[in-house]
Amino acid sequence: MGIGGISVWQLLIILAVVVLIFGSGRLKSLGSDLGSSLKSFKKAIKEEETDEDSDNKDL
Repeated sequence: MGIGGISVWQLLIILAVVVLIFGSGRLKSLGSDLGSSLKSFKKAIKEEETDEDSDNKDL
């Protein structure tokens, strides 16, 4: 058994279909876009926590 009841073979078939649909170049750009989005999201969360901490110290 794999992740969530999906076997390794099913994951490989899904990956192959995705590569056929989008192509390897497009997947590379999607991966980098996703990575930069997650990085900026984490940065925004960290800034929000810092702002809340500074607001709480002022009280």
